[in-house]
Amino acid sequence: MPGPEGRFGQRLGWYCAERDEERVSMLPTGKVLAFAAQGERRCLGVRRAGRRLVCPYGAVLDGASARDQCARCAQLDRSRSVAADTMADDPRPYGVYLAYFGPGLLKVGITAVERGPARLVEQGAVAYAWLGRGPLMAARRAEALLGSVLAVPDRFAKAAKRAARGVLPPVPDRVAELEQLHCAAQELAGWPETLHPVEFACADHTELFGLDRIPGDVAELGGMTSGAEIVGEVLTGVGSDVYLRLATGGEAEGAEGEGAGERGGVGERGGAGGAGSGWAGGVGAVGLAVQAGGAGPVGGAGRVGGGVAVMDARMLSGWVLGAAVGRVTTVPVRAGGPGAGEREGEGLGRQEGLF
Repeated sequence: MPGPEGRFGQRLGWYCAERDEERVSMLPTGKVLAFAAQGERRCLGVRRAGRRLVCPYGAVLDGASARDQCARCAQLDRSRSVAADTMADDPRPYGVYLAYFGPGLLKVGITAVERGPARLVEQGAVAYAWLGRGPLMAARRAEALLGSVLAVPDRFAKAAKRAARGVLPPVPDRVAELEQLHCAAQELAGWPETLHPVEFACADHTELFGLDRIPGDVAELGGMTSGAEIVGEVLTGVGSDVYLRLATGGEAEGAEGEGAGERGGVGERGGAGGAGSGWAGGVGAVGLAVQAGGAGPVGGAGRVGGGVAVMDARMLSGWVLGAAVGRVTTVPVRAGGPGAGEREGEGLGRQEGLF
């Protein structure tokens, strides 16, 4: 039987403001992408009551940033948010988890129990274990306790996560590191009475993310600009990161650009054989980064055989994406080490996604 992660899969999300429609297209291994950014990158607005509300300011966003909202829409989004501590009355039960990203990279976090492991897949956790379950504020107290007593952080920069993927130890070593922290956490004085401890059980995402398909030498794609093109074949995905084998010219024949007339963006995430679900772009619609909308499929037949580069799919959010005219990637490609990192400082003080 497939595990709970079986429902996850990296995808592009598309939104067409004119028709108020959203759709998704999957990003399986082997899919060839060939698209170009058009016009200006615009704020994705906010979601309310299951609907996307277009940014009333028509704000233009920095193409090199992973942020898909302008400051005012982001402020509205966080006006009632568990992540921003502005929704302390949330009655849903919460789970406290320990997430493993690499040797020495373990963090603590919380997520609504109803979401299952989705939050861990969104963050690109290589492995994880549940620590406890209970009311929101009890989960928050446990998270704070681990931070103050055991110095366990609640976030890591994307650069650190990417770099760690190139030096992962064997699975038993990951399990042992998680179990050691799990035992230490549950023995702490001050454990919230209403938070029910969960017995140690480790879940590993090696197969889900296709970590064995990531080579040792990975470059990094820079931010999109109007007219820039990305042409390559999907190797795998981890969190919002998509690993592509870039076309060297002539190999991408048969690939199609997806979403004529729609924008892309980043939203939720998934994992199986890729990163997750988010929102990405199209032509004539608004982008949501791993997710989409428009005319034809994003991928197609054909193989590509260049070097491997990693792309943060959140940087597609808000662009109108059309079919690529050329056969090579024209987005800046920066050299990287194992796993590659992101622009220095990007994401250091910001949580990736909500709960």
